[in-house]
Amino acid sequence: MADQINTLEELSAVAGVEIVAEEVITREPVRDELGRSYATGKRKDAVARVWIRPGSGKVTVNGRDQDVYFARPVLQMILRQPFQVAGVDGEFDVTATVKGGGLSGQAGAVKHGISKALQLYDPSLRGALKAAGFLTRDSRVVERKKYGKAKARKSFQFSKR
Repeated sequence: MADQINTLEELSAVAGVEIVAEEVITREPVRDELGRSYATGKRKDAVARVWIRPGSGKVTVNGRDQDVYFARPVLQMILRQPFQVAGVDGEFDVTATVKGGGLSGQAGAVKHGISKALQLYDPSLRGALKAAGFLTRDSRVVERKKYGKAKARKSFQFSKR
């Protein structure tokens, strides 16, 4: 163990193989001329278009305040999660338009859009958001109804006679 290998060049000379060091990719912030970042979030049948910009933490969904649009506290908590995980609570204003699905799916879509927009605005937040699983689109959707069935899988009541 007296002769240790310290560099990539020494390792390539000993192994007889050429080793190429890969460059580290640094992400650039993506912002429009107004200083906003845009992303699309999806969940179930809901699709949310989300813009974020530095501000006081005001969230507007379809022209209404988040407390009015998402009246349930659980849905409001879902919208706050990306900011809390990234550690930027109250630093960004959010404007979102959301279509399709129900309120729960729409809240999930806005959360997904906020997460994607945050990591586009500040790429250093990507690690925390990705570790929390907020950048992954939840692909679960309602299964379609099949013919001969009451619902997607439920059968009609069986009668022997």
